[in-house]
Amino acid sequence: METIPYSRQWIDEEDVEAVSRILRSDWVTQGPTLAAFEEALAERAGTRRAMAVSHGTAALHLAYAALGTSEGSVGISSPITFASTANAMLHCGAKVLFCDVDPKTGLLDPTALEKTIVGQKVDPQGTHLVAPVSYAGRLAPLDEIAEISENAGFSVIEDAAHSLGTYAKRNGQTIRSAACERTAAAVLSFHPVKHLCAGEGGAVLTNDEELAEKVALLRSHGIRRPSAEDAEPTPEKPGWYYEQTDLGWNYRMTDLQAALGLRQLERLDFFLEKRRALASRYHEALALPPFDEFLDVPSPEEGHSYHLFVILFRNPAHRNQAYEFLRVRGIQCQVHYLPIYRHPYYERLHGRQRLPGAEAFFSRCLSIPLFPKMTDQEQERVLGDLEKFLRTL
Repeated sequence: METIPYSRQWIDEEDVEAVSRILRSDWVTQGPTLAAFEEALAERAGTRRAMAVSHGTAALHLAYAALGTSEGSVGISSPITFASTANAMLHCGAKVLFCDVDPKTGLLDPTALEKTIVGQKVDPQGTHLVAPVSYAGRLAPLDEIAEISENAGFSVIEDAAHSLGTYAKRNGQTIRSAACERTAAAVLSFHPVKHLCAGEGGAVLTNDEELAEKVALLRSHGIRRPSAEDAEPTPEKPGWYYEQTDLGWNYRMTDLQAALGLRQLERLDFFLEKRRALASRYHEALALPPFDEFLDVPSPEEGHSYHLFVILFRNPAHRNQAYEFLRVRGIQCQVHYLPIYRHPYYERLHGRQRLPGAEAFFSRCLSIPLFPKMTDQEQERVLGDLEKFLRTL
């Protein structure tokens, strides 16, 4: 029986042709398609600037570094995320703290954030940051997080790797993920399981021109080349001249990736419609017996973009049992995530740490298959085998 993955990219012939055109062109690395992708991405997100980079981890590292994160900085991350959200803080030299999450949604808890910040002595002249994760495609409580953070002198960078196209209506306002309305920047990932696939890739989004220019500089070794706005060449600085003005990295995206990303961006609304329709069917089915006897499902929310569909087992012992039961039947599920502080590296760094909300969420969560190309038959198979498992309990 064919395996059903927990997620999968959707590449069509027009995507293939878009990449093929680049291979037949004069530009393969950085060229006009990259610029077009960045412009389209910024327009879609509603930000002034978008800087495309080699992968989502690079986007995090660049956003933190461009903000000024360095030794002496304090960075606060959700533990329910991929390790790179915190790793990139360490790469900048920051001290990393983990803030507890809502045990029902996995989103960073503003009350816990306030307690985490209050308990720290930070240099008021330093650069400090909070990185909330809009987990699974549900918008983090950015307004509350921003107010708490700003009052304490912390900047906010949204990890929006799960949430391109996400929005939420709160207090009579529509708040959009990655729009940087209350955050210094937001980061995206274009890994194949994300909303857009560029093979790999990521982006930093911001409304801060100075921050954008810093990211653009650091993603290409810290080297600055003459632009159309620069003065005419001089004997001291001829047309070929370039110079390194900062210590950066090679985090550039290629035109090959940008061509695929640009074409996928054109289909984003279609992908979101598919994800939301599949999620709606899951919500409808899982509200009925026997599912409702054993499972909790985070409530649907308008604007959720469903990068993941996460179910919570009321009995934590059932989570791993279900994972194995479904795996042997060709249904791939995943746990998102082992809390970062549980990884051996972080235990060596911080010692043993356990946060109650994160532990409660982690012990019960399982991501079941959901991706735009998923068929009704595949979804029925997932539900059918999950029901078979629950009836064994």
